[in-house]
Amino acid sequence: MGAQWKAKGKELAANAKGKVFGKLAKEIMVAARSGADPALNARLRLVVEQARKVSMPKDTLERAIKKGAGLTGDAVHFEHVIYEGFAPHRVPVMVECLTDNLNRTAPEMRVLFRKGQLGTSGSVAWDFDHVGMIEAEPAAAGADPELAAIEAGAQDFEAGEDEGTTLFLTDAADLDIVSRALPAQGFTVLSAKLGYKPKNPVDPATLSAAELEEVEAFLAAIDANDDVQTIYAGLGS
Repeated sequence: MGAQWKAKGKELAANAKGKVFGKLAKEIMVAARSGADPALNARLRLVVEQARKVSMPKDTLERAIKKGAGLTGDAVHFEHVIYEGFAPHRVPVMVECLTDNLNRTAPEMRVLFRKGQLGTSGSVAWDFDHVGMIEAEPAAAGADPELAAIEAGAQDFEAGEDEGTTLFLTDAADLDIVSRALPAQGFTVLSAKLGYKPKNPVDPATLSAAELEEVEAFLAAIDANDDVQTIYAGLGS
């Protein structure tokens, strides 16, 4: 499971679209601090690609860039913080947040982790690899993901979450280089970001249906928090 945990169900996905835009707007504002031009700001370019993939309105996208770059006169400051711990049944979890108020976020996370276990910094991170994750689809029939991974400099690849897509995994430092190289290998990049891949994911087959439901409910409750950007769960596909 290379990609992050995502809520299951069409209704959940439909209701979450506005939330997705809100999360991306935060990431865009943070990335735009280093410059408003995506061509000169690799981090911003990658987030803008994600925003376009989910059809974020152009006005919303441009407003977030300008606000983050300080071009609107509004001061904006988000702090990046990661919470580590376990979901029910010892499923390791990494939760990435962007918050403008740690005094609000920290106690909220403590409450949300009551049905699991909130750990200290590093208590779970050792069981995850920090990697680049590039979701791409073939631009033409016959594009070979294995050859593309080798030629573009990716570490590995696996089937993507959406049918017909491939998830290319890279060293964290190589994310932008590989994402720029993939089009020449016959792949269209849909999204590219840094994330966490579990080294030893829990096999869902070892959990009962009721236990899996508990894990899903725990992750969904955390995902509903406005400060949460991404959840990485050590749970196999």
